[in-house]
Amino acid sequence: MSEYEFRKSSYSSGSGECVEVATNLRSAVAVRDSKVASGPSLLLTPTAWKAFLATVRHEHPV
Repeated sequence: MSEYEFRKSSYSSGSGECVEVATNLRSAVAVRDSKVASGPSLLLTPTAWKAFLATVRHEHPV
């Protein structure tokens, strides 16, 4: 999936156990495991991604 530009969260530790996200395309948000960069990615609609983030932020505020 070379069209996706993945990045790690600024909250990630240096241990390499991270989730990476690509938000550079308007039609989809891709999520993958940083340990398996060549593995599968979970594709979400931008609306689903926003709902996921809202839920996580509500359940686990920083």
